[in-house]
Amino acid sequence: MIDVSARFFNLPYEERSKYMSSDMAAPVRYGTSLNQNKDAVFCWRDFLKLVCHPLSDVVSHWPSSPVDFRESVATYAKETKYLFLRIMEAILESLGLWGATKDDRTPENDEILKQLDGGSQLMVVNCFPPCPEPDLTLGMPPHSDYGFLTLLLQDDVEGLQIQYKGEWITVEPMQNSFVVNIGDHLEIFSNGRYKSVLHRVIVNPAKLRLSVALLHSLPFDYMVRPSPKLIDDANPRRYKDTDFATYLHYISTCEPKKKNFLESRKFT
Repeated sequence: MIDVSARFFNLPYEERSKYMSSDMAAPVRYGTSLNQNKDAVFCWRDFLKLVCHPLSDVVSHWPSSPVDFRESVATYAKETKYLFLRIMEAILESLGLWGATKDDRTPENDEILKQLDGGSQLMVVNCFPPCPEPDLTLGMPPHSDYGFLTLLLQDDVEGLQIQYKGEWITVEPMQNSFVVNIGDHLEIFSNGRYKSVLHRVIVNPAKLRLSVALLHSLPFDYMVRPSPKLIDDANPRRYKDTDFATYLHYISTCEPKKKNFLESRKFT
């Protein structure tokens, strides 16, 4: 996946620019910065965004060059969806919403996994070129991801940082591993038991960095809300219903900053 991503970004600009679009719901988008319409300052990155579900409907829209791009990315998307579902089983079990054995499961408990299996999967392939003045810009500004989980694959160049106790901590790249980021939708669904991760990307003065993020959630047209089983007198409902259209409208009308979308979904 890293290899084919590198070869895509090495294509002539004329080839890559075929996929430029301001439509944030397009099945494929190539561009620069986090939000091309509303960013006050562009970030030091190029990106390729690919809708990955359902594969049979979207693969034909993906870049046809490099020649093995579609096949490699489709395989990668299938395998990471499987990994996402296995991790979500463990998370749901930790919340008391899914049993470790078949005897502990009910159709109601299995429904959320079925929805996630048929849910949205968005791939964001990032290229962060060397930056001559890295102290003056960022690869990506502080933000949280919108979905349930993001599976992030990095190359061997550091750049990802997460905020922990008010400090920015660099996530050291580990070969053949994924960084699993909790997204806003899991925070909402768990009624705050899991917290989405505020993160950013710094740039390197000498080395190009590649990363591949896969954001997983419910289907785009589904409402995300706190699980009723996690709400009681001691744990009142903390979040409003939300869906992908609400998120797109929000970020298309204002500059995304930190976790401001999630804050807008909280009951005050």
